[in-house]
Amino acid sequence: MEELAIGSRVEHTIYGEGIVSRVNLTNYEIFFANRGKVDISKSSSSDLEVIEKAESESIGDSLTLAQIEESISYVLDKFGALQEIVPLGDKWHGGTMLLQPENQELKPKEIPIEVFFHKIVMLRDRLRVLEQSINSHKVLSDEDKVNIQQYITRIYGSLTTFNLLFADKENYFKGAGSK
Repeated sequence: MEELAIGSRVEHTIYGEGIVSRVNLTNYEIFFANRGKVDISKSSSSDLEVIEKAESESIGDSLTLAQIEESISYVLDKFGALQEIVPLGDKWHGGTMLLQPENQELKPKEIPIEVFFHKIVMLRDRLRVLEQSINSHKVLSDEDKVNIQQYITRIYGSLTTFNLLFADKENYFKGAGSK
């Protein structure tokens, strides 16, 4: 069955005659005279017989692919699932970090720099999500938000040591003394 538009009259095998009142991404909202509003999945629309098909006059009735992508990006970004691609400095590609204990009887630990760098970037992204959560928190007072934000700024300052790994200065950690 082709896509129905708002205002289309349909007959359902169980609910009787109705009018499509809303078209969502996955379902139709149909108002039936004897049943009221019912959501019917587009995948089960074979139970519907079209009595009179309405022409869609407004693009606002359905979402465009760009609107869907924008919505998904917003939600993923809001919950920290969308990570920015941050380049590692060229001189570090393929390199390793060697953690050598003072006690020579213990084995050193070698870590690929790319793995360590990825963890640093994840830490930064999670701090940003924490900042957003604090700033949009409904219960915290402005004073509480500022106090917590100061701790996060100090954390960024402590992480400036790792700036030497970043390829671009715009990705650097910045503490309280930075602008």
